[in-house]
This record gives sequence, C-alpha cells and structure tokens, in this order.
Amino acid sequence: MIFWDIDKEQFDPDLYPSHIILRVLEYGTLEDWRLVKAFYGMEKIVDVCKKARTLDAVSLAFVCAMSETQKEDYRCYRIRQSSPTLWNS
Repeated sequence: MIFWDIDKEQFDPDLYPSHIILRVLEYGTLEDWRLVKAFYGMEKIVDVCKKARTLDAVSLAFVCAMSETQKEDYRCYRIRQSSPTLWNS
C-alpha cells in the first residue's frame, strides 16, 4: 500500500492532491497512475509536478513523456541543476 501514513477512514483525495499525485508517481503501479489520471486529469498532475520541490528522475521523465512537456519546466529539475552534488556532477 502506497498510502501507509493516511487513515483510510479520513481519506479525502480533494484535500491534498499533491501528496497523492506525487506518492503515486514515485511508488504506485501503472493502475494507480491510471486512477490518478482519471480522477485529477493531466493538467492538474502537470501543475502539481511543476511546483514540486522533489521528484525522482524516473517519475519526472514519465510525467514529461505522458504530458509532452519539457523537464526544464519543472521546479525539481531546476533545483537539482542549480545545486548538483559531488557524485552527480
């Protein structure tokens, strides 16, 4: 289960969409992705991802491919590029 920290009885997908979208992208299955895409729509997913401080490289590449957007448009990519670590230089 990818939402181990959420009480199922109080779960409201409209309350914190960014938490749900990012969690599904990083830990979910393709079926989870389809459900999130159907519920929120691609525009909302892209908006949330563009504002995210962190998003792993695979998830970022997936969102870019699915939405036909450029990784340079995403905050997490720009932050990563502006402060590279020694091992990622």
